[in-house]
Amino acid sequence: MTTFNGPTPELGQQLYDTDTKVFNDIQATPGQEAFVFVTSAPYEGAGVLTGLFTATRLLRKGFVVTIVLSEAGVLLAAGTRGYPTVGQEAFPGHMLANKQLAALIAEGATVYADRFALGALYGAREDDLIPGVTGCNPLDVLDAQLQCLQIGAFRLDV
Repeated sequence: MTTFNGPTPELGQQLYDTDTKVFNDIQATPGQEAFVFVTSAPYEGAGVLTGLFTATRLLRKGFVVTIVLSEAGVLLAAGTRGYPTVGQEAFPGHMLANKQLAALIAEGATVYADRFALGALYGAREDDLIPGVTGCNPLDVLDAQLQCLQIGAFRLDV
């Protein structure tokens, strides 16, 4: 087994070069679009949260961002999440994905949730969604993906 015998880093000590970039800092051209498709279940790994953070970076780079939630991804938009009361965190970070989705909406992202997944899979209503999330026809999920193809939009799947 490999062991590390160097000095223990101190709290706040910078260990990595965060100033040097390898690639150009790409910014969106006016009207350029990015779509983020979320099918993964929230809270089952870092993928969903990483995808939402990437969506935030895309917004801040000037992209018109659309997020499409389908399958288990619709659970991200649960406006009734919380414990013991709606909106209350049971432990630190419990509501992080919901808060990030709400922040994306506040910054201008458009978010859709597949009505089939909401009702047929999870028994949720559109009234249960975070304010600003719009229900969509399940056929819209495919059409949004095809729109990416037609207009050459950036696409991220999580």
